[in-house]
Amino acid sequence: MKRPLILVSNDDGVQAKGLNELIHMLKPLGDVIAMAPSEPRSGAACSLTVSLPVKYGLVHNEDGLLVFKCSGTPVDCVKLALDSVLDTRPDIIISGINHGDNSAVNVHYSGTMGVALEGCMKGIPSIGFSLCNHNPDADFTPASPYVRRITEEVLQRGLPAGVCLNVNFPDTPFYKGIRICRQTKGVWKREWMKRSHPNGGDYYWLTGEFVEHDEEEDSDHWALNHDYVAITPTLIDMTAYGMMEEMKHWNLEL
Repeated sequence: MKRPLILVSNDDGVQAKGLNELIHMLKPLGDVIAMAPSEPRSGAACSLTVSLPVKYGLVHNEDGLLVFKCSGTPVDCVKLALDSVLDTRPDIIISGINHGDNSAVNVHYSGTMGVALEGCMKGIPSIGFSLCNHNPDADFTPASPYVRRITEEVLQRGLPAGVCLNVNFPDTPFYKGIRICRQTKGVWKREWMKRSHPNGGDYYWLTGEFVEHDEEEDSDHWALNHDYVAITPTLIDMTAYGMMEEMKHWNLEL
């Protein structure tokens, strides 16, 4: 039987340990083609490069594995790989493993999930994997069997149109299991750190504190805080259908 074709990307860059560990985990499952940013692009979300040309180049070639670096964003990587590198449609698109979690509202900022969302918009089953550890040398070993099992399930079962998976791993040597979760409600506050420049004027570093608005057991933050792997099925369609019905009663005619 033909081996599945797996397209891989991330937002931490082609050199990131998380990407290379992910490739190692996925190689037994199929042929892997990776295209990742040439430098870190965390927080890129679904952004595109529109004012500069984008370039890519081959950095590794072995049987069943090609790795490319790309000067663009994570979504640029997916678009360029699908358009100019692959001659067949991939069976699945995998993103990560991100250094740092992408639970709760972080899904909206995440370049890791930007990859999965782009794949989903293209009608390709897609998964974003993240670990709650920002250390460049983080230990991804506990996540390995879960990455393989979840990927195998999606390869076998597929995903509904317009749905991708946001998978987050707690930073612990042992997991209690898997929870299927909803996105935690919350907001980032105190997001900028002000500093004075020695040559005059002020500058700012992005920082912040996440404030949860719920602590219920069906949320992804609860799962991660209690050492469970959190899987959140994520929709492309952001339409508020209930609000559509309510707005039909608004007085909007001029």
